[in-house]
Amino acid sequence: MKNTAWMAGLAGGILLAGAASVGAASPSEGPTALAQTEAAPAPSSTRTPATRVLSQRDAQRLRTAQGITLQWITWDTRGDVHIDRGPDDVWRVNGLQKDASGARLAVDGSITEIGTDYFILDGRIAMTGMFGRNCSQDKLWRFEVTQNRTYYRLREFEWCDSSTDYIDIYFAPGLR
Repeated sequence: MKNTAWMAGLAGGILLAGAASVGAASPSEGPTALAQTEAAPAPSSTRTPATRVLSQRDAQRLRTAQGITLQWITWDTRGDVHIDRGPDDVWRVNGLQKDASGARLAVDGSITEIGTDYFILDGRIAMTGMFGRNCSQDKLWRFEVTQNRTYYRLREFEWCDSSTDYIDIYFAPGLR
């Protein structure tokens, strides 16, 4: 019975991951506004399980998040990203990168697990711009550090269409 309740909570959390408001983004500008317009309302009995922290080094990396980028917006100017641990021990991510042309990347959701050189995000990634692309999905996403880099990269490169997208969340270089 306990597993059934947990699974129901997880299923509800997948639908709602984009609805949590975290960070300093304004309602009209931030990824939370984008997520709230597209996410289903939360059932009152749904509770997201606490984030599993298997690597303290990676938890510290996420605490020091220093920006988010999508390569075709630009790598030169990072967008804002906020990663916070809530009183319910659920870590939440809220990030936004945009440019003057209107291209934008929004990431919003809960981290379900933090492990050695990776984390799992349960939430929404949405991007618009570049030749009319407009993509948004709610699901489980895996970000990893590879080749001793100072960022976590989304490991699903062609989730939107046949184009390759590199979505990176940076951390302090001293925590490599």
